[in-house]
Amino acid sequence: MAAPPATASAPRLRRTLTLWDLILYGVIVIQPVAPMSVFGVLSNRGRGHVVTTILIAMVAMLFTAISYGRMARAYPSAGSAFTYVGQEINPALGYVTGWSMVMDYMLNPMICIIWCSQQAHVFASAIPYWGWAIFFAVVFTGLNIQGVKTSARVNTALAAGMGVVITIFFVAAVRYVFGHPHGGGDFFTQPFYDPQMWNTKAVLGGTSIAVLTYIGFDGISTLSEEAENPRRNILWATVLTCVVIGVLSAIEVYAAQLIWPASQPFPNEDTAFVFVAARAWPPLFAVVGFTLLVANFGSGMGAQLGAARLLYGMGRSSALPKSFFGAVDPKRHVPRNNVIFVGLVALIGALLVSYGVFSYGLGAEMLNFGALIAFMGVNLAALMRYYVRGSEKKITDLLPPVFGFLVCLLLWLNLSRPAKIAGAIWMLVGIAFGAWKTRGFRGNLIDFELPQEE
Repeated sequence: MAAPPATASAPRLRRTLTLWDLILYGVIVIQPVAPMSVFGVLSNRGRGHVVTTILIAMVAMLFTAISYGRMARAYPSAGSAFTYVGQEINPALGYVTGWSMVMDYMLNPMICIIWCSQQAHVFASAIPYWGWAIFFAVVFTGLNIQGVKTSARVNTALAAGMGVVITIFFVAAVRYVFGHPHGGGDFFTQPFYDPQMWNTKAVLGGTSIAVLTYIGFDGISTLSEEAENPRRNILWATVLTCVVIGVLSAIEVYAAQLIWPASQPFPNEDTAFVFVAARAWPPLFAVVGFTLLVANFGSGMGAQLGAARLLYGMGRSSALPKSFFGAVDPKRHVPRNNVIFVGLVALIGALLVSYGVFSYGLGAEMLNFGALIAFMGVNLAALMRYYVRGSEKKITDLLPPVFGFLVCLLLWLNLSRPAKIAGAIWMLVGIAFGAWKTRGFRGNLIDFELPQEE
């Protein structure tokens, strides 16, 4: 028998987030400086066509963003992809999709804690790595427990701070480019297309990496129960977030490529953008490093917020123990148990780095393993709802989800072998638990009923 709906007196999530709050949340989770950390890799892989790979990736991910937004309009639930796939395709596939998202969302704050702790240790080496890991885990958890509006205000402050640094970089870049001699008019178009460096296979390979710049936009859909007018705002926020990040990223890497042409090798591929910034203006070397630390701070905190909401959606639906994961704090209206749980798991993973059991790189690829499975599931759910079951067979209901699914599948197939093995183990454990919990994924034991709208 399906679980009864929540009573009017039971605590639940509160609708306080505006469209602007949702866009800020998405931008912070993805990071407005997202392409900076992978600039060197993209430049070498795409033979200098970083701008092109970023823009192609933006178009590709917009299709998946549209599917997320349209499904959030139909199902304004914190369960996100878990609810969409479970409602439209099959409860078992809904659970599998939700479990893959749990891996994605749990790993995101974990790798952000790892990155922040390592970078902070460089700035203040007197404090050991494990000390910084504990500090960031406690701060992430403490801020998210305070309530969603507190998180929204912090997001606003972080976005403003990163915006200032990005603006300073743009000013320095313009002064550098026009203050130094360069070639003819094609100098300004080479970042888009350089006939001497162009290689279609290389550009497509770079695009497969550039798509990772946008991973995180799906977190907006987990805030559906805390958003004002979710049937409209979630769709707009999801699409606009991808556009804002895509355009901003393209401008950032365009300026970087003008400063540091692809024909010149980087001192270090992983930290290439820091050297680019230093060439534009030497003090930016430290400023950009600190900004990336702030960006990962905001991304980790936002990812923990999304993970807590996803676990809440699965707990309320009885896919996970409801008494723990489906509970909402009556005072602050947040799933406090889930916030603390995600914080503890992230901290444990971050501490394992010290013992060589876990690494930032493996965590990042495992994150993509789970995210891409969820993306494929949402695209299929959108295809089923709006085209297969739709009264009118519109091409606009067919192409976006099909194209989004195929792109995500291609990326998923190109993940590294260790990431696939680790991801497969996670999925097998989750599927075994789900099969036991729901007696073979029986639909009447997983409650996909949506919350009341206000």
